[in-house]
Amino acid sequence: MSTPVEITLAGGVQTIRLNRPDKKNALTLPMYQAMTEALTAADADPAIAVSVFEGLPGAFCAGNDIEDFLGFARSGELGAPILAFLRALVAARKPLIAAVDGLAIGIGTTLLFHCDLAFATPNAVFKTPFVDLALVPEAASSLLAPRLMGQARAFELLALGAPFDAAKAERVGLVNAVVAADDLSITVARAALALAQKPPGALAAARALIRGDTVDILARIDQEAAEFAARLRSGEAREAFTAFLEKRKPDFSRFRG
Repeated sequence: MSTPVEITLAGGVQTIRLNRPDKKNALTLPMYQAMTEALTAADADPAIAVSVFEGLPGAFCAGNDIEDFLGFARSGELGAPILAFLRALVAARKPLIAAVDGLAIGIGTTLLFHCDLAFATPNAVFKTPFVDLALVPEAASSLLAPRLMGQARAFELLALGAPFDAAKAERVGLVNAVVAADDLSITVARAALALAQKPPGALAAARALIRGDTVDILARIDQEAAEFAARLRSGEAREAFTAFLEKRKPDFSRFRG
């Protein structure tokens, strides 16, 4: 049986590969925990210089597993392993790179705001349907997206939930470059190995200066999580998830003032 999160190390590069093809790499709580452990291990291991997030052909990450989401809706709480992973992204001291092919939904998109480099193929699709599920953005994306792409584009991505294709993602700075699918692995490997060969102290210092103080990012993660939990307990969320289970379009008309 395959492992849903495969961790490998070669040449100073730790690869965190999502491998749940039957669910298009939708994330479960154990998968979040595995990624958190990998990031924590990277910072503690001098043999690891950089971590790379990869998915599968056609599916980088389909977001949170819907069964877990339904459980969150029933409990009104966001899973602790998710928050631990988000905080680990912010706390990571070594470079993070993402290789995106195909679907990048929800956390599959917001993860990129914490990566130092990201590369995508032409068939990558970035979408954050949080509001469609009667929820709010996460991973401090409500803070980081406006900083990166401006308020209007951030609203388009995070509130309107409009899909961004690879070319648009590159234009707004979400990814560094769009490369052919056949070239994605080698492009990412070259960037990762180049970083792994740099003086680690200087690289860490440069990265810390570029990223700046993270206090506000951690505070926004907590603020979003509190609002997310409140939204999970709302009538809107019950309607959104009930409609999903019943395979119909949700009706939010009764919630309009």
